[in-house]
Amino acid sequence: MAKYNIALLPGDGIGPEVVDATITVMDALEKKTDIEFNYTTYMVGDAEKARSGTALPQATIDGVKAADATLFACVGETAKETILPLRQMFNLYVNLRPAKAYPGVPAVRPETDLMIVRENTEGIYKMIGHRSEKSAFNVRVITYKASYNIVKYAMDYAVKNGKTKVTVVHKANVLDFTDGLFLEAARDAAKGYEGIEYRELIVDAASMWLVMYPESFEVVVTTNMFGDILSDVTAGLVGGLGMAPSGNVGDNICIFEPVHGSAPDIAGKGIANPSACMLSAAMMLEWLGENEAAKLIEAAVLKVLVEGKTLTPDLKGKANTKEFAVAVAAAL
Repeated sequence: MAKYNIALLPGDGIGPEVVDATITVMDALEKKTDIEFNYTTYMVGDAEKARSGTALPQATIDGVKAADATLFACVGETAKETILPLRQMFNLYVNLRPAKAYPGVPAVRPETDLMIVRENTEGIYKMIGHRSEKSAFNVRVITYKASYNIVKYAMDYAVKNGKTKVTVVHKANVLDFTDGLFLEAARDAAKGYEGIEYRELIVDAASMWLVMYPESFEVVVTTNMFGDILSDVTAGLVGGLGMAPSGNVGDNICIFEPVHGSAPDIAGKGIANPSACMLSAAMMLEWLGENEAAKLIEAAVLKVLVEGKTLTPDLKGKANTKEFAVAVAAAL
């Protein structure tokens, strides 16, 4: 029997609700497979900062480091103090943002099925800058090593998952120093991958083409801020952030998270859509090598969405979070 220690970081707002719903499904998965999960919950976010003075306690950092994998839900105003430092301190240099339209979910572009591979540790998010009374600047940091690593990861991901097209998104026509270096590294990293169509698109054009012809993309790889923006654009194509899972992965440590935010307007009402958290857990299982278990969770979510009988209000249904979770667990 495979056993995994999972760190849970429910955080703020709807975080505890969607994590509880996801654990309901994981419990059902345990009964169907030979996998056992041991969960430890750690504090993080706005409420923890108000309580203890820090949004990211050392105990939480230690817990993430010690766990086999981490499921992080959401925080409010303290993202800059929580998930960004975790990405950098553990070199979680890859952010995986799938955009996949599911039957039963209203989607602008139901033909969308792609993966955005976003560099996760540098760029503007290095948080280097200065503010004076009437001017300010932030420094965009791009290195050859990080750029090479992220594009190589994207190429390897394409090979592993049977994809044939990788699109590198940049702004080298204006950001000539930083994205010029990014492209240099990208071209080096892409050498030797027979059967993979490699192309480059300026971010402006990529934004338009993603909206107009999302079916022409399979794997998109780009720098930190461009990836942040484009991944929310593609989430809009498939039904919104309630259906958007993600992963922050390094060589040995991972943190998977839904990207919908803490949604304070519905927190505590029990109506949050936990699909993104469940799909993030499926991605986490895939990272752990439990591919069949990952497929079981995704298939169970898909079954409930297609049946359309137990949907949360954002999906035009009347079910609450717990009812949705019970339905997905039953679908397993």
